[in-house]
Amino acid sequence: MDATPPSPAPPLVEVRGLALTVPSAAGPVNILRGIDLDIAAGEAAGLIGPSGSGKTSLLMVLAGLERATAGSVRFAGQEITAWDEDALARLRRESIGIVFQSFHLIPTMTALENVAVPLELAGRRDAQDRAAAALGEVGLGHRLAHLPGQLSGGEQQRVALARAFAPEPRLLLADEPTGNLDQATGEAVMDKLFELRARTGTTLLLVTHDARLAAKCGRRIHLADGSVTEIDETLLPLPLREGVGGRGRRQESLGGTLAVTPPSNLGPLRAPSPQDNAESRDR
Repeated sequence: MDATPPSPAPPLVEVRGLALTVPSAAGPVNILRGIDLDIAAGEAAGLIGPSGSGKTSLLMVLAGLERATAGSVRFAGQEITAWDEDALARLRRESIGIVFQSFHLIPTMTALENVAVPLELAGRRDAQDRAAAALGEVGLGHRLAHLPGQLSGGEQQRVALARAFAPEPRLLLADEPTGNLDQATGEAVMDKLFELRARTGTTLLLVTHDARLAAKCGRRIHLADGSVTEIDETLLPLPLREGVGGRGRRQESLGGTLAVTPPSNLGPLRAPSPQDNAESRDR
């Protein structure tokens, strides 16, 4: 008897009808306009478009740092749009890594302490050891005791990469991570980012204006005036469910790809309890 092929896993991120409108002196401004988008677990997607198209705003909504005006966001099957700030903080702490253009390191903390902060907030007893290992993975094992002001721009962004990857997030959101770096340094940082992503299986959503960086992603999602205008993809091998081989391919729904399983060391996302919410706050 032929075995029935296992069904693909649901997307890690599901966005439906997402809208963001902000007030201004001249009247309401529509930043995002009814976006529908699926991000499969394990894929790398590039988010590209002109300045003001809504790329960073979309990332901020997905990270729970900006409230959508309408629509829904599901993460690992959980509707998170209505979660309160404490629950969203816990989600970021446990499941989402963020790399910003401007590094956002704490200037009075060493490289080791900066990377250890999210691990300590998560209650990891091995926070210091894990932080040191993460810095070693980005080539900064000899810079553990240095303050951000004692590091070059490229080194600071590598500290930010280590901080983002150290908690082993399911999703990494990267917003123009090379925007403040020269070309050679930026290429080195991005090579390290893609190396870490490939090693860990972390899902990546990368905002970039650089066509060469976008080409390294399996899909390019084009935004203009707050809307998805086009999605093109490169058929790159993706990790599929056990026993299933093949390449990513577009689903009938806009922006979909063949869904993949998340890294094996990550369990299902659970909804936060009231006790969790009381203990979880952004520092």
